[in-house]
Amino acid sequence: MKTGARNNLQGKITEIKKGDLMCQVKLEIESNPVMSSVMTVDSLDSLGIDVGDNVKVIVKAVNVLLIKE
Repeated sequence: MKTGARNNLQGKITEIKKGDLMCQVKLEIESNPVMSSVMTVDSLDSLGIDVGDNVKVIVKAVNVLLIKE
């Protein structure tokens, strides 16, 4: 997938907190810092990601997007 974002990192999902509409996905980045992404529960379900999955982290502006490859 091509994107304009240049900050690409690899990470592993460590925790998912679900609310009624939004969720928070925490992940560890390979160089050991921890990042977090907030998204709708529909987006989480659409991505099909779960704790323990490896994902690509793309950072652009104030958004943190997760991509399962």
